[in-house]
Amino acid sequence: MKFSSKIPYTKKDRESAFIILCGIFIGSLVISEVLASKIVALGRIYVPAGVLAYAVTFAVTDVVSEIWGKNYAKQLVLAGLFSLGAVFLLIWFAIILPSAPFWTEERAFTSILGMEKGASRIILASVVAYLVSQYHDVWAFHFWRKVTGGRYLWLRNNASTLVSQAIDTCLFISLAFYGVFPLLPLILGQYFIKLCIALLDTPVVYGLVHLLKRSPAKTPLRLPF
Repeated sequence: MKFSSKIPYTKKDRESAFIILCGIFIGSLVISEVLASKIVALGRIYVPAGVLAYAVTFAVTDVVSEIWGKNYAKQLVLAGLFSLGAVFLLIWFAIILPSAPFWTEERAFTSILGMEKGASRIILASVVAYLVSQYHDVWAFHFWRKVTGGRYLWLRNNASTLVSQAIDTCLFISLAFYGVFPLLPLILGQYFIKLCIALLDTPVVYGLVHLLKRSPAKTPLRLPF
């Protein structure tokens, strides 16, 4: 897809842009689950390594919501859910397959992919937190869009994402670690990092929206899935 500062996008260009954003969303969502098996230290705050990848998904849904509307964003969230289900199923299948006799890394493989014993609670927590927070993000984005009359993109981008990230953090940590670790320090630490990332993604959202809004095409696009 070639971008030009003089020639506006065609309908085909915008369809291609939507498919690319879908790929970024699903790729970021899936890799965030894999990277979450490593806990990183950011000063005295400990967060899953996938926190940045997961934050990308909120920026993408905001761009899709702004350009293509609520229904497209909700379809994208649903596609992400099916992708997660397929990935978890494929990982589980890979783990239960018998290892080659010369391969001795089964335990590390299972641990890194987050499918060790007791992981079902964490997987369920991540799926519930994902669905609730992402659908809230789409709803809140359009709520603030209506309130502001379509102005102040920065407001609806941040107001929707910051609350949605709070919901995601509280739900995931509470469901996954209640009775295992103290919840409040984990929630506050993770949310602080997510808040910083959410504020930093605003220029990216503005840039993508500005780029994609140059198209004069008003014909509704057909969903690619």
